Amino acid sequence: MATTVVIGAQWGDEGKGKTIDIIASKADVVVRSQGGDNAGHTVVSGGETYKLHLIPSGILYGNVRCFIGAGVVLNPVKLCDEISGLSARGTAFGNLGIDPRAHIIMPWHITLDGLSEAYRAGSNLGTTGRGIGPAYMDKYERSGIRFYDLVRPGLFAEKVRSAGKLKNDIITKVYGGKPHDLEAVIDDYSQYAKLLKIYETDVSEAVFTAHAEGKNIMFEGAQSTLLDIDWGTYPFVTSSHPVAGGVTVGTGVGPTMIEKVIGVAKAYTTRVGTGPFPTELFDEVGDKIREAGAEFGTTTGRPRRTGWFDAVIVRHSVRVNGLTSIALNKLDTLQNIPVLKICASYKKDGKIINTFPVTIEELENCEPVYEELPGFTEDISQARAFEDLPENCRKYVLRIEELAGCHVEMIGVGPGRDQDIYR
Repeated sequence: MATTVVIGAQWGDEGKGKTIDIIASKADVVVRSQGGDNAGHTVVSGGETYKLHLIPSGILYGNVRCFIGAGVVLNPVKLCDEISGLSARGTAFGNLGIDPRAHIIMPWHITLDGLSEAYRAGSNLGTTGRGIGPAYMDKYERSGIRFYDLVRPGLFAEKVRSAGKLKNDIITKVYGGKPHDLEAVIDDYSQYAKLLKIYETDVSEAVFTAHAEGKNIMFEGAQSTLLDIDWGTYPFVTSSHPVAGGVTVGTGVGPTMIEKVIGVAKAYTTRVGTGPFPTELFDEVGDKIREAGAEFGTTTGRPRRTGWFDAVIVRHSVRVNGLTSIALNKLDTLQNIPVLKICASYKKDGKIINTFPVTIEELENCEPVYEELPGFTEDISQARAFEDLPENCRKYVLRIEELAGCHVEMIGVGPGRDQDIYR
């Protein structure tokens, strides 16, 4: 597998956790490059379900080195809770490393996230309220606190008192909220720092060395292409770069080290939160897909909006990520739907367009142009070869491949790591 990037090709929740877990089983190194605990990967292993938010998926394999890169914003409270929960289930953490450049989510980031969403009222962005955006804001304002600072008590206290004073002023004077007790923050976070200090690692150097030694390296993405701050449906996006290019920035490796980019997509489309969604379903079919696919957020539990597969979106992902192949998940969810639809293009102002619009204002004016294919009734959960799938399933996959302009390499037919077809 050499060096492989796995990213989401739609709006997220495409089943990246499963795909990442499958590839991680063959990896020597797994690296998380961006995002925070607003992302969730669900992995089914050994009959047990694991919900990972910050820890790279390779942690379930004792011999895999797992790194959290500089592009991640890290909530030490959540990270310690995740380590504790996984440790109680027998997971070892001797191979975990955290880059000292990773920025820390502070309590005021979470407070400001909630206050700013409330301030926007009807025009809120639908964030998870985890403090992700405010933490990235401080990073780019060059006033953030990093993991390096966190694990050095004197430096950390100095930076908390300096940054916290301004944040308390904003919380109280702009939003009318309650200030944080900065000395209490220092005391609380210092306890987490003691637990996490052993994981401090220069991730860029470690990954470069592993590559030079010929190790198999997998970079896992959080969120997805259409949530990218530049290439997604702005402003209904995350605050980082979930596209393949974000991997090089977030982990400190050069683009020439990346050999393969796999885009994970569902056999349909889902979205969480606000924003235009051309193929969204508001009928019984949409409800059926939601229930059959268990489309409820790993992190928030919110029901996901559901719709038909949108090839315009996936073509956009193929282009901006340089996808070398697609992993198509949850094909089994579409069982017993008589007619399956694929959005091949959009109609805007009476004209057919085949590329994804630049703005949400344009996207809101787009109507999906569908192709219809016959559905299937057979149970495909035991299929392990493409030829095992019923003819209508094969036709559906092949048409997606044609419209996306990218080879469908993996096909998910169930939640288990063994329920996958390789082409």
